[in-house]
Amino acid sequence: MIGTPGNSVMNITSERFGTMCDGQEVCLFTLANNAGMKVRFINYGAVIVGIDVPDRQGTVGDVVLGHNSLEGYLNRSRYFGALVGRYANRIAGGRFSLNGIDYQLATNNGENHLHGGVKGFDKVVWAAKETNDGFQLKYFSQDGEENYPGNLEVFVTYTLNDANELRIEYVATTDRDTIVNLTNHSYFNLAGDGTVLDHKLQINADAFTPMDIRLIPTGEIRPVSETPMDFTSSQAIGARIDQSYEQLQIACGYDHNFVLRGKLGTLRTAASIYEPATGRVTEVLTTQPGMHFYSGNFLDGAVTGKGGRAYVKHSGCCLEPHHFPDSPNHPNFPSTVLTPGEEYRHTTVFKFSAAAATQ
Repeated sequence: MIGTPGNSVMNITSERFGTMCDGQEVCLFTLANNAGMKVRFINYGAVIVGIDVPDRQGTVGDVVLGHNSLEGYLNRSRYFGALVGRYANRIAGGRFSLNGIDYQLATNNGENHLHGGVKGFDKVVWAAKETNDGFQLKYFSQDGEENYPGNLEVFVTYTLNDANELRIEYVATTDRDTIVNLTNHSYFNLAGDGTVLDHKLQINADAFTPMDIRLIPTGEIRPVSETPMDFTSSQAIGARIDQSYEQLQIACGYDHNFVLRGKLGTLRTAASIYEPATGRVTEVLTTQPGMHFYSGNFLDGAVTGKGGRAYVKHSGCCLEPHHFPDSPNHPNFPSTVLTPGEEYRHTTVFKFSAAAATQ
């Protein structure tokens, strides 16, 4: 059972992490519980910079990729740990129509718009305040920012409990019809080193949204059955990643949105991932309709992260609950339109544990 946040965080601290070129201070916040888990994040990009959890022997290790300094996030990040928006993932050609008006967004990923554009939510300083059981970050995105319509007020709250559950609550409101799709872009490696190819993944999805060569959904909802996309039972990430399946070849691995089972808006289990050597397990729960699984295909060793480690291909994987990519251009996908008077609300929980070697 997923616990509710509150009264279980043993320690909440903050310290200076760096200074932006315009003088804005960036702070590092730490949540620590009574079970030996810590979550560290900064108010630049609402980035999760570290998650320290025990393995089956009780040894604590950091299970997300990232940097030790602000400079790394400013100059060498691949969205490591960031909150991405106003629209997570891709929009074809950076174009969409809303209420009969055509909008042209920045094309910062080839011909596509990716993760909110040139200066998305991952590249701004959020206002932060401590709550009773965590931290709340706030950002006001002005009408026309990255050419999105509407003044959008966004809140994200990070809380931690003694069941080793990191809970992320997203809330947004607008004064004009707009589109919204938010998620966290942490790269997980439960071993803390090496690649994730031996990690065993299970996804509660009977279908996925195949892509064209632009990495844009075709609009089809395709069953995963009898394809390498089938993670309905636990499978090693690397077991089928090199198969000659068109979708794997297009993306150079897994970089796909999975259509989750269950009712939109209901918190339910989306996926779980298990690392055999350490026994670490991460369960992902969400209220969202989809989860994007990315196997770190475009990490190439050019980025050096924590401890001087070069992040090579498949050094980490992303489990990103959100709405489907390019939804504004696919009427058959769940809508991402937010109107005045409505509230965008989305919850994701990352639950950490350690399993016996027999799993």
